[in-house]
Amino acid sequence: MGPFRYPRFFAHRGGGALAPENTLAGIALAARLGFRGVEFDTMLCADGVPFLIHDETLERTTDGSGDVARTAAADLARLDAGCRFHPAYAGTPAPTLEQALDLCARLDLVANVEIKPATGLARETGAAVGRLLARRNPAALLASSFSPEALEAARQAAPAIPRALLLESVPKNWPDLLAGSDCFALHCAAGEMSAALAADLAAAAIPWACYTVNRAADAERLFALGARALFTDRLDLFADAKIGVC
Repeated sequence: MGPFRYPRFFAHRGGGALAPENTLAGIALAARLGFRGVEFDTMLCADGVPFLIHDETLERTTDGSGDVARTAAADLARLDAGCRFHPAYAGTPAPTLEQALDLCARLDLVANVEIKPATGLARETGAAVGRLLARRNPAALLASSFSPEALEAARQAAPAIPRALLLESVPKNWPDLLAGSDCFALHCAAGEMSAALAADLAAAAIPWACYTVNRAADAERLFALGARALFTDRLDLFADAKIGVC
């Protein structure tokens, strides 16, 4: 696993709060605003193709219904992933992971690919995502997941791609969790990061990042503690602060 240089900010789910989540339109908007990093979620459809979507079901973010894992790729591609966000985005398609990676490469964006497996599909999802990532530039990619099983499958398929373990809360045995998942970095909820935890991570030389940071004061606190990067919905708020890498 080679070195990875974090952008200071990742646009959460592609375009943050300014565009429909997990769409090419959101990724493109983040790039236009000057962000150098985007984060998005991916899970498998019925055909085993990784699509960008957060939920296991389609209703919240598309005009479809049912389980993503039971929906064919051709049917997913026909769904409207923008109409529920705003009429201006009506007709925005749900993209595949491959389409999103192609766009990130064209726009020179660092992509944090969150592996978001549907229930019971952790290994299959990690392996499928890993196979796609293995063909890409590892310096511009970071795989993350709450699922150690998905991360292990991704590691086997794409050992050169850096990986980060996602934790909603950080238990005292976090070093064991990181070692067990063979991840170089820890990503956690912003409210979980304390000065003591930041000091322990620094002592262990573990890079860390926090989600989802939507206030300037929170960003200032976390960067002062040593955050490598922050994930934000507020692309408008941090549009003047996102340039550069750590």
